[in-house]
Amino acid sequence: MRRIFVYEPLSAGDPQTTQGLGPGSPAHQEMLAAGRGMRDAVADDLARSAGLAVTVAVREQEAGHAMWRAVVQAPDEDAVAFVRRQASLHDLCWVIAPESEGLLLRLHAAVGEARWIGCSAAAIRVAASKRATCIALDAAGIATPLRFAPGHRGAWIVKPDDGAGSLETRHHAGRTAAEADARARRRAGQSCVVEPYIEGAALSVAMIVGPNLARPLAVNRQRIAIDARGWLHDLGVQPAAIDPADGRVPALHALAARVASAIPGLRDYVGIDLVWNEREGPVVIEVNPRVTCAYVGLSALLRRNLAQEILALHAPAGPAEVAADVPA
Repeated sequence: MRRIFVYEPLSAGDPQTTQGLGPGSPAHQEMLAAGRGMRDAVADDLARSAGLAVTVAVREQEAGHAMWRAVVQAPDEDAVAFVRRQASLHDLCWVIAPESEGLLLRLHAAVGEARWIGCSAAAIRVAASKRATCIALDAAGIATPLRFAPGHRGAWIVKPDDGAGSLETRHHAGRTAAEADARARRRAGQSCVVEPYIEGAALSVAMIVGPNLARPLAVNRQRIAIDARGWLHDLGVQPAAIDPADGRVPALHALAARVASAIPGLRDYVGIDLVWNEREGPVVIEVNPRVTCAYVGLSALLRRNLAQEILALHAPAGPAEVAADVPA
């Protein structure tokens, strides 16, 4: 019986992550719902797989789920310490966390490569930076907003370099206003990027990446709104919204393979956010080195257990070195 621990910080009630968003704020509520949805989708897929004992980190009021064992983070325990402790009790750990402020990278270090389900530390480090991601992809000949910056006369975007989703992302009609926004953020100690706004359909590609494979799963539709002040809002994703017969799909599948090659260490579930521009084709905006909201409901839509397919890439190499059972 393989023991697997699933952790998502907001749904686990991690105090530091919650405080960073502002408890009860719209951003907190939005990210909490997204985190819980991803956590439950992964955990339920795992619970339906034979030969697994699944443990999930939850808030105290959620304990008691029928399909898996629940554990609660201690009030005085931070995310890294909690995940490190649980990692020692499990064969594998599946962490769903934002790259923001290095959180996903720190949790990777707490678990260690041998027990980690997901991308390598090197890949997380690149994907955690919007600018580093675009530089790596641009070097591989993959279109990103960097390609369009020289001479761009349209709208511009300012966003955190390590942000999650559309949080703190703002649309400006011209570059002058965008640069002023960026200067204000940098004076406040925030790292940000300024890039051309790419017109077109907001899409994403979900894929599974292994040592010798990059298997696209679905092309999803992203729903993004821009309010009167220019702030972007994520209105959710429609998994597998683009029909496999759509004429854009072959190019998107080929793009997914190129992205996997351009950022060594991408592994397991990876999401690629992009815009399909009618003139230029696909333009990659960012790469998510973790489970994304598109995972929610995707196994049912595809009639496949995606968690089971990902676990197949982590076949046991020998006797597991797991600590003896102790109370969580």
